[in-house]
Amino acid sequence: MFLSKLTVDVTSRHFRRDYADIHQMHRTVMSAFPHIEDDIPARQAHGVLWRLDSGDRGFLLYVQSHIEPDWSCLPDHYLTQSCQVRNLQPVLQAVTGGSKFAFRLVANPTRAVKREEEEQMKRAQAGKRSQPRHVVLRTSQNQIDWLVRQGERHGFVIPTGRNGQPDVAPYPALRTQGQSQAGTQPHRITIDHVRYDGHLIITDPAKFTTALRDGMGRGKAYGCGLISLAPPRN
Repeated sequence: MFLSKLTVDVTSRHFRRDYADIHQMHRTVMSAFPHIEDDIPARQAHGVLWRLDSGDRGFLLYVQSHIEPDWSCLPDHYLTQSCQVRNLQPVLQAVTGGSKFAFRLVANPTRAVKREEEEQMKRAQAGKRSQPRHVVLRTSQNQIDWLVRQGERHGFVIPTGRNGQPDVAPYPALRTQGQSQAGTQPHRITIDHVRYDGHLIITDPAKFTTALRDGMGRGKAYGCGLISLAPPRN
């Protein structure tokens, strides 16, 4: 597993195009990976997750993947310096039961709700299965509760901080939009990002390793789901 760190040139017209259209950003990221002649999407086959972090001097693009990418395909002047790619095997080896890490995650926390009964009846009459829709969780408490539930599924817990509350802080990040051409009809994409910074403790190394490899939550093609680990802070 590999992690690429790319320092973006915010004056690049190609980056400004990607920043304005989340689907174009997805395509730029995936251009560094070989095409898959299969029904499995290339992002899933190569285990690609990415996150755009804002900083004082611009943006850092982090890309995680199962194979080493080839960033020579990026447009000229897309980056301000050479990309950095490192092997994440030491991180995977550090995943043991009881280990504590500082972490960052950008996610799309949502909850599934049933559509109105009338709409369900219409779908049933049309011979279609009624699918739940997902609504974005807006409050900090609901966002933290979502992460706690993810921990139960993925082998980690959020420890309690000195204030007696879960040691994590959710920050509303960007609402990103784009236009996808997948399928027979183009459709609008809207992703509400929430950035989590805090600490976690691993309870099930196997489940947590899977979450590290495959990402967590919805919107993985559009900048969500990548978990970054660091030594715990005092």
